[in-house]
Amino acid sequence: MDPKVMADTLWTLITAMLVFWMNAGFATVEAGFQPSKNCVNILSKNFVVFAVMSIAYWFLGFGVMFGDGTPWYGMQGLFGLHGADNSPATGGAYKGVYGSLNWTGVPLLAKFFFQLVFAGTAATIVSGSVGGRIKYLSFILFSFIMGILIYPVVGHWIWGGGWLAKAGMWDFAGSTVVHSVGGWAALAGAMMLGPRFGKYGPNGQITPTPGHNLSLATIGTFILWLGWFGFNPGSTMAADPGAISRICVTTNSAAVTGILGATAASWFLLGKPDLGMTLNGCLAGLVAITAPCAFVSVESSLIIGLVAGVLVVLAVIAFDRMRVDDPVGATAVHLVNGIWGTLAVGLFAQEVVNPNTTGSGLFFGGGTKLLSAQATGVFAVGLFTFLISVLAWALLKVVLGIRVPLQEEIGGLDVGEHGNSAYPEFVTRKPAYSYATAMARSSGLTAETVQEGSKR
Repeated sequence: MDPKVMADTLWTLITAMLVFWMNAGFATVEAGFQPSKNCVNILSKNFVVFAVMSIAYWFLGFGVMFGDGTPWYGMQGLFGLHGADNSPATGGAYKGVYGSLNWTGVPLLAKFFFQLVFAGTAATIVSGSVGGRIKYLSFILFSFIMGILIYPVVGHWIWGGGWLAKAGMWDFAGSTVVHSVGGWAALAGAMMLGPRFGKYGPNGQITPTPGHNLSLATIGTFILWLGWFGFNPGSTMAADPGAISRICVTTNSAAVTGILGATAASWFLLGKPDLGMTLNGCLAGLVAITAPCAFVSVESSLIIGLVAGVLVVLAVIAFDRMRVDDPVGATAVHLVNGIWGTLAVGLFAQEVVNPNTTGSGLFFGGGTKLLSAQATGVFAVGLFTFLISVLAWALLKVVLGIRVPLQEEIGGLDVGEHGNSAYPEFVTRKPAYSYATAMARSSGLTAETVQEGSKR
């Protein structure tokens, strides 16, 4: 076998495994930012979502995304992974049906597995934003819709040789394809569900709902940070020493300035260096550098990450003021900074960094052509993803319902949805309000009257 093909395949599969391990990071980050009464639920969603996406992406998503077809969606290689493999690794002599992946010589199954773990990441982003009040089955079904329709269609436009790729848009590892798509879907879900009970008061007051375990959230952020060294450099799908070394450094540089930017911004705006903001600052920097990591200098990556760190703090505050309840800040991290990272390509890209790809951006003498293509992609992907997500959530709301009953929400989804608890040996603290109190507030009755009525 060709040594280059062997090295490329090994690199692609190892980095795909790192990206798969990011599922553990998302699970622990989201669990740590949730109240303990919802810990089992958030862990279970993060576990099952990859299984759902694996089936959906194998069955239809991969073909829609990378199969030959129209500028809007793939039409070949659907209903299971099939088609001749043109890879030198297998001696394939045919073009195959996934022509948009012909640029890499690794085997077809390696291409599929690498793209699968990216698809799983996009769906996982939604989990945190709808935490604390989503019906388990409705979340599973929405994830399936993401895997066969939303994520692969947008992916085809950009990575599958579709109309945005032809228009000159670039997204190296997925600031838009993965993170903005997950962020738009998460925003739609959070808005359709409405805020958790007691989160916002009638006079605009915001009730903080702190996570139960910041140790878990910190460990999860470290796992995600590690996984990003597969996410970004692995997108070369080739063991190119120069390229993967540079991408590792630009990725890390944006992460560290994201941390510092978010810490400073939260210290200035909130009076204290909030750990949750610091953690999300790291993730914001990583999301923002995902699109431009292969096209910008290390110096530019430092600026991109710093801006991302400030943006995530401002976005968390802004979403709260708009009464969009996102328990983990996923929309601020993935949506806002997915957009910023995509636009950053049009600002900071340099022809000298990666010749014959993007060309230079606005800040390096390239004019507005690249920035315009990036902005077109941001707008088109946002409009499509948000509208289809709203329709999907609305359909699920009519057919199954998407929100758990108030009594279950107050008591916790762990018991209500799963019948168990993450911490059964600990004495459960009595909530500040009961179901009777909640119903009394909404009906104008006393809690005692509601309790008496519930016994009848």
